Amino acid sequence: MAQQIELSHQIQEHQMGQRLDQAIAELFPDYSRSRIKTWIQAGQVSLDGMAVDKPRQKVMGGEQVEIATEIEDDDRWLPQEIPLDVVYEDNDLLVINKPAGLVVHPGAGCPDGTLLNGLLHRYPDIGDVPRAGIVHRLDKDTTGLMVVAKTIPAQTRLVRALQKRKITREYEAIAIGNMTGGGMVDKPIGRHSTKRTHMAVQELGKPAITHYRVAEHFRGHTRLRLRLETGRTHQIRVHMAYLNHPLVGGPLYGGKAKPPRQAGEILVQTLRQFKRQALHAAMLRLDHPITGEQMEWHAPIPDDMVALTEHLRSDQAENGEDEY
Repeated sequence: MAQQIELSHQIQEHQMGQRLDQAIAELFPDYSRSRIKTWIQAGQVSLDGMAVDKPRQKVMGGEQVEIATEIEDDDRWLPQEIPLDVVYEDNDLLVINKPAGLVVHPGAGCPDGTLLNGLLHRYPDIGDVPRAGIVHRLDKDTTGLMVVAKTIPAQTRLVRALQKRKITREYEAIAIGNMTGGGMVDKPIGRHSTKRTHMAVQELGKPAITHYRVAEHFRGHTRLRLRLETGRTHQIRVHMAYLNHPLVGGPLYGGKAKPPRQAGEILVQTLRQFKRQALHAAMLRLDHPITGEQMEWHAPIPDDMVALTEHLRSDQAENGEDEY
């Protein structure tokens, strides 16, 4: 199935001299400029009845724009009944509390059983929205809040807000080692030079900024609160490893268990059996893409991180001062 799109508007006089893709993006703000550029290049846009295919073409003002296109569904993405913890829903968006172990989007090695498949089952109409409305991702073993658009206008505006850093995402994490204070990591991230499944701080990578503050000290571990300005793959894990404070349970980035000296057997086992990165998207704040209302959600810390935190606190109480 495909969603048919037919649009019509007149280029405004004040747009004289603009690029065609820029002018059309201003006329139809519900669609991204990159999508409009693709439509132009595919010959699906006409000016005064004549097909055009050059996004850089300058407009004069007064031309009549006609767009006739369609948005294809991807037949590989099948609806599947997958439990979803929906914490908020309206006509335009969803906010979901993602559990550990759930992959967000089908890909190599994981063709189905993802959040996207579950969205298509629960909300069939979301198949008309690119990527089933997924605006940003969480790693498979990271828990917490994600926003999903239910319509194309909502998705376009949420993506723009994300690009302009107007969506606030805060995370809870437990890092290895004693961190004495908060700070900011402003280091670009790119694909690791030899380990293709890893990311790393790379001078030629994409800009990445992570803010962090200490929420609680333990012996040999630190509970952190982090806020992202950018959303690079594995960003928090890479930046914390760069500081030599990898997250507990993150095997890709040095999160092997390191129990403090004289730790009790319960804490030792809890650390050794913690098989995912101790990372949770705890807070999400954004302006509603349609109404403009500022909205904020919080997701409770998952049971495995709560248990780990409690055991670290008990160890701290029983063994005295932090190990700095």
